[in-house]
Amino acid sequence: MKKSETDNKQHHNHSLRNIAIIAHVDHGKTTLVDGLLRQAGAFASHEAVIERVMDSMDLERERGITILAKNTSVRIGDIKINIVDTPGHADFGGEVERIMSMVDGALLLVDAAEGPLPQTRFVLSKALKQGLRVILVINKVDRPDSRIDHIVNATFDLFMDLGADETQADFPILYTCARQGWCTENQSELEALLQKKGEGQSLKPLFDTVLREIPAPMLQEGPFQVLISNLAYSEYVGRLAIGRVVRGKVRKGARLMRLGDAGKSDTFTLSALYTFEGLKQTEILEMTSGDIGVFAGSEVVEIGDTLTALPEPGETPQALPRIKVDPPTISMVFSVNTSPLSGQDGEPIQSRKLKERLERETRGNVALRFETTTSSEQFNVLGRGELQLAILIEQMRREGFEFMVGKPMVVYREENGQKLEPYERAILDLPQSYVGTTTDLFQSRKGQLMEYKNEHEGRVQLEFVIPTHGIIGIRSHYLTETRGEGILNTQFEGYQPVRGQRLRRQNGSLVSDRLGHTVEYGLLGLEDRGILFLKPGVAVYEGMVIGENNKENDLNVNPCREKKLTNIRAAHAELLVNLRGVRTLSLEDSLEWIDEDEWVEVTPKNVRIRKKILEANRRPVTRS
Repeated sequence: MKKSETDNKQHHNHSLRNIAIIAHVDHGKTTLVDGLLRQAGAFASHEAVIERVMDSMDLERERGITILAKNTSVRIGDIKINIVDTPGHADFGGEVERIMSMVDGALLLVDAAEGPLPQTRFVLSKALKQGLRVILVINKVDRPDSRIDHIVNATFDLFMDLGADETQADFPILYTCARQGWCTENQSELEALLQKKGEGQSLKPLFDTVLREIPAPMLQEGPFQVLISNLAYSEYVGRLAIGRVVRGKVRKGARLMRLGDAGKSDTFTLSALYTFEGLKQTEILEMTSGDIGVFAGSEVVEIGDTLTALPEPGETPQALPRIKVDPPTISMVFSVNTSPLSGQDGEPIQSRKLKERLERETRGNVALRFETTTSSEQFNVLGRGELQLAILIEQMRREGFEFMVGKPMVVYREENGQKLEPYERAILDLPQSYVGTTTDLFQSRKGQLMEYKNEHEGRVQLEFVIPTHGIIGIRSHYLTETRGEGILNTQFEGYQPVRGQRLRRQNGSLVSDRLGHTVEYGLLGLEDRGILFLKPGVAVYEGMVIGENNKENDLNVNPCREKKLTNIRAAHAELLVNLRGVRTLSLEDSLEWIDEDEWVEVTPKNVRIRKKILEANRRPVTRS
């Protein structure tokens, strides 16, 4: 046997399995992981365990979505199963793409009533491209509106559409109720199990299927090599790099080389080595290929870097292919807060601190990019969608920062002298009675209807291909048209030629013309002018937007006007008057609403909208 063959001799590490759990938002991924951890004995009997234990961020718990990919593990006998809980939203696709390189198989979780939805398609396509073995898990089988046979057929069609090979298309199926902690491989048993609410059952069939169907990782001999897929931080040992060992083995204290982007390299000592045991990181002395580990010792390691053993004299170290993600489609300018009320709620950060915070975020998230601008106080962040950028803004806000952000803008490309823009595939699920108005809404934003499907119980599914700029700000209009009953999901489709000018808000702004506090009497006189955003007693300043004008132009108004006191009384003069209503804008609402000449001012306690030029005499009221 040749030396090159012996160096790369391969066999399987049967004591390991690496799987990801992939699904659409709110189909029960994190609840299923809870059940797997409980039934595998990952928690001590006295340990208090909260629901959705893998959703560790406050924002994840509040929104009910997974934002960051996270690792855990369970042990079934002598076999360790590494589990990665991946986000289900396309805006966090960068998390999904880099996690797929760490696993050998996936559990595809599908709701028994809703079936495979758009983000299911997005995440599954990434898994099939990696050649992963997929197990279909139909969850929420206890739903009264479940339609299991239809869901199985729809999922098989989806596999075929995504180009699955024969082995991948012959997927095993499990019928699960993650909330009650049971599953079965036999559909014929479901009716009896549902009547008993799964009594005496467990998730053991799922564990058995994983061990039987998911291939054990390759145990590849040779010089140590690991591709870094995630980052973390420890106050004790500094930056932590998380990745799957591709080749060889490594011991704590070894000298390693980091191979970075653009040919950069350096060496460091592996100061600590951890593996995942349940939800905890356990320090170990040695790790072999196939396992997922945490490596400490380098403070400059980035996602996509390769860590490798020091090469022998005369040898050149080989870097693994860097993780590739889909390009950003939306950009947003972040700026230092320059408003008259800056510094009252949080920490008014300088441009240096803002730049450091944004750079730190882009280092840990390969789907985000960071660019400087012509202004030293403003920086451009490019990402996948509004939600991804809104989550970043909310995180920084909760860290105590004050700053401003501009309107989300699409990222254009130019190829062969032709200007191209990003397009999204929007999948809508809505009552049939609202199809007409919804179609008008999407076609007015240059959307093309691609598919119309009749679903069950009076609901239909529409698919549009629409420019990304048409999607910005459409969600609130869509929910209004469908009376809150519509579901909207989007997926990046690709770049196509520009179809027309970007739509903008039709109405102008009501803008405060002075510093002060809003007064009920002053706001009452402005109600007929438009829709108000602020209640009485709120601090305002010149150039701050307090509402939406009924007409196209901006209007400078005085919301601080008080009623003049006189000694003349009339029978009707002191009647109690109340404002008809105030529309309170959330952070996402504000980002959808603003125009290019406006900022959203973000502080720990407030979200305000303001004009970029504050002085009324320097700012035109006619919108160009």
